[in-house]
Amino acid sequence: MKKLVYDILNKTKTLGVTFADVRYTSTDDETIFFEKGSLKHYGRNLDAEAIGVRVLIDGCWGFAGTDIMKTVEIDKTIKKAIENARQGAKFRTRKVDYIPQKSVQTSYFFQPEEDPFLMDNQTKLNYLQNISQNMTTVPKIVYSYIYNIYYRQYKIYANTEGTFVDTLVYDVLPSMYVLANNGKESMCRTYPGHMNGRRGGFEVVRAIEMEKNTAIIMEEAIKLLDAPRIEEEKADIIIGGGHLALQLHESVGHATEADRIFGKEISYAGKTFIKPNMLGNFKYGSPIVNIYSDSTDTRGMGFHPVDDEGTPGKRADLIKNGILLDQQTSREIAPLLGLQPSSNMLASYADDIPLVRMTNFCLAPGKGSLADLIADTENGYLIDHTKTWSIDDNRNNFQFTTEIGWKIKNGAITGIVKEPTYFGITPQFWNACDRICGEEEWEMQGTFHCGKGEPGQTMHLSHGVAPARFRDIVVNIKA
Repeated sequence: MKKLVYDILNKTKTLGVTFADVRYTSTDDETIFFEKGSLKHYGRNLDAEAIGVRVLIDGCWGFAGTDIMKTVEIDKTIKKAIENARQGAKFRTRKVDYIPQKSVQTSYFFQPEEDPFLMDNQTKLNYLQNISQNMTTVPKIVYSYIYNIYYRQYKIYANTEGTFVDTLVYDVLPSMYVLANNGKESMCRTYPGHMNGRRGGFEVVRAIEMEKNTAIIMEEAIKLLDAPRIEEEKADIIIGGGHLALQLHESVGHATEADRIFGKEISYAGKTFIKPNMLGNFKYGSPIVNIYSDSTDTRGMGFHPVDDEGTPGKRADLIKNGILLDQQTSREIAPLLGLQPSSNMLASYADDIPLVRMTNFCLAPGKGSLADLIADTENGYLIDHTKTWSIDDNRNNFQFTTEIGWKIKNGAITGIVKEPTYFGITPQFWNACDRICGEEEWEMQGTFHCGKGEPGQTMHLSHGVAPARFRDIVVNIKA
């Protein structure tokens, strides 16, 4: 396939392009779904191939892709990309300010400890079936499932600047769910939570200790049936890493995708409250809030040597000491803001057009353990595990509900509460952050399902977070 990519790139060079790149992907995935102790679905999709061609002509991008790997179809794809650029150039009022990037030649092949695509299928099925059947042994647990996805993608990227990179990555999404009912209401618990995607192989499934945690989430779901709800109008809340990753994702991650500033992403996933004149002066959070995008961190699913337009992987400090400094950008958008491209242009597959996407989007750790933070909290709640959420299309006004919370009184956990819900305005919320746990609590969370674009794409990405405390947050609609 390397020769095919070279051949396609060489064809574009003869057609008067300012810049061109070619991507090839071959993707494998496997899904296993157990429901109430029984296998309900097993599916494999192997060697799903695609080619994408993007060109810059007369100050306009043109893209085309195909999943038909035949010469005649690939030639049509090249022709279509060029036609799209030339036609689009007729309507542009401002031409793309093309910023060359240094060329990169490298390979990156992730090696899982246990390759799920090479393992004996029965080993995986038996492992998950035993856990699934254990979830059916408690009468008040009326429904349960285990859902695992294994993913592998080989990618080649090449461009006319001399970049040629190939990568192989493995991602895993393990999850389980229980629903308890007492005849009056139902309460659920999930594990490991909403942000459950990880870079790795089957060793990820073993590492999260699903069997051990089955008993814990069943017990918690049953206790939640009789647990109280939060009664205060405002409270101090400590948000656990699993849910804080989603809060970071929705209220900072999407808000700092700079294509939204210029109206390139509105109807499907919203725009942003951020304006260009905020860069360098806007107080997005408290002085301890430091948020960055880092596609060089191999621990996360957002790692890459170059993004899908050839910008080398990098760390970009978006919020430093609470001040908004940078954005997630592309080659086209960065010059409009006086910034450098941040290596955030990605597509799910080669025949998808690259978009500004989160990679490894992280909240830098502070100091101390979660136990220390709880002990330092006089009155409040520890909350975690996303249940429902909503945020406006400016990424500003939000509401989040988690599955479970723990009441804190005089620095100690005193009981649980059901469905803790909190409300906020993005800058006010992040300015209320007064303490973040340290490296010992910091870990990568992740998702397979970040949606963006029309036609829609879902992206794999990670969030590095540690539990953090937010003061005087609205936790009751009466406030």
